[in-house]
Amino acid sequence: MPDGRHNGPVTTRRPLWALAGVLAGLAGLATSYATAMVLTIRESPVVAVAELVIRLTPGPVAERAIAVLGHLDKPVLIAGVLVLLLACFAWAGVLARRAWWPPILVWLVLAAVGLVAVTVQRGAGPVDALPVAVGLVTWITLHSALTDALDRARRRPELESHERRVFVMVAGVVAVATVGIAVAGRLVGAGRRHVEVSRRLLRIPGVTRREPPAATSLGLPGIAPWQTPTADFYRIDTAIALPTIEPDEWSLRIHGMVDRELTLTYSDLVRRQVTESWITLSCVSNEVGGGLVGNARWSGVRIADLLAGLGVSSGADCVLQTSHDGWTCVTPLEVLTDDRDAMLAVAMNGRPLPIEHGFPVRTVVPGLYGYVSATKWVVDLEVSTFARSTGYWTGKGWSALGPVKIASRIDVPRAGDEVAAGSVSFGGVAWHQHTGVASVEVQLDGGEWQAAQLGQVPSVDTWVQWALTLDVDEGDHEVRVRAVGKDGETQTSVVRAPDPDGATGWHTVGFSAG
Repeated sequence: MPDGRHNGPVTTRRPLWALAGVLAGLAGLATSYATAMVLTIRESPVVAVAELVIRLTPGPVAERAIAVLGHLDKPVLIAGVLVLLLACFAWAGVLARRAWWPPILVWLVLAAVGLVAVTVQRGAGPVDALPVAVGLVTWITLHSALTDALDRARRRPELESHERRVFVMVAGVVAVATVGIAVAGRLVGAGRRHVEVSRRLLRIPGVTRREPPAATSLGLPGIAPWQTPTADFYRIDTAIALPTIEPDEWSLRIHGMVDRELTLTYSDLVRRQVTESWITLSCVSNEVGGGLVGNARWSGVRIADLLAGLGVSSGADCVLQTSHDGWTCVTPLEVLTDDRDAMLAVAMNGRPLPIEHGFPVRTVVPGLYGYVSATKWVVDLEVSTFARSTGYWTGKGWSALGPVKIASRIDVPRAGDEVAAGSVSFGGVAWHQHTGVASVEVQLDGGEWQAAQLGQVPSVDTWVQWALTLDVDEGDHEVRVRAVGKDGETQTSVVRAPDPDGATGWHTVGFSAG
């Protein structure tokens, strides 16, 4: 390795040096990723960095990203990390024109960031650092070889032919690394496919498939179906690489402020009495009129029954839940031990949970937003106190308790629709989980509030469809909706953003009649 990149004038084109850095950087990412896949480490360093960014992002910023990007938030984050890495790679290449040591500092800093990201993951061990080490060695050795070749080439008259040979060689190295990534990805994909096969073949005693009660649907086209199809159910979580866990590898530890700890395997859990309930879940990030809400039939074991035999301390007031990927939330003990069907769910709509919804086991708690209750891939429940327990989102400034606010939504007509003047049908859904909706009222163009027809529901833990037909004149109109709970609470008109404990306001839709 030369001790300086040059005493004479620098004549070799800058883009070639930048390209050398980029190619070395990509090769390092390839070997790092392949190593992680071969070792069956859940997260490659790039993914670990992205998830570290998620954990460190302030709550309002994360909320804004979810609102703007929706399900694209994670792909955009990964793309952003990769773009930043490419810029660093190019910079390292350009720095090598002058001396050998500045790019090594760049590689070391990038490796340090990756090392921190992988080691702070839940359950990380020494082996998780190996992909970072492999990537670092690749970066330094390959970049040194490339830049040495460029340095020698610019000292010779046959510069152009040397550069061509250098980059033909590099193209071959990158091609080999790409093939390695493809093979490793296929192996990992096979692992996930195996878990999918295990899930599809699973038969859980006590889990049944039932159609929703006929009276729940009012039959108005355009209203969200009372039972949300599993494929359409909203998904919000911080996982970029979804945990793929075989049922026979899963276990749950219940500990903390209890007289007796309990560790359950999957077979232990499903041998217990299974409870099945229709339950609506909603996300605290849901804007007024938004779609981050859905209703499904959940099957599982009641958490209250599990805790009843463990001797919970009188001083405990919460349970710290932890996911396989390290995500945490803190749930009030009261809501896990009262009469609601707070459960360790193993099935959704009569089938084992999909991987993206928490297979093999997740928690479901009626009446609370998911950020304080709904832990996918749950592996640990610690009975504790709010004074010494902090969850992922509450640590970012969100409310600690997270009860779902009463809400309603207009599905028909949609904003901007044009309808025929005369009798116009309006409809949508309303919810106030674990309290229930007593009535839904609709207001057209600022007039009197009029009561809508409600579908019948099996419990207070689900949403309800509503519908109403009104006479509408030609022209532009505005319709709004509000719900009244069975506890007498009327949905507020005060408009508030989701942060820190859920959005409020009346959903309002503008449309035209002609």
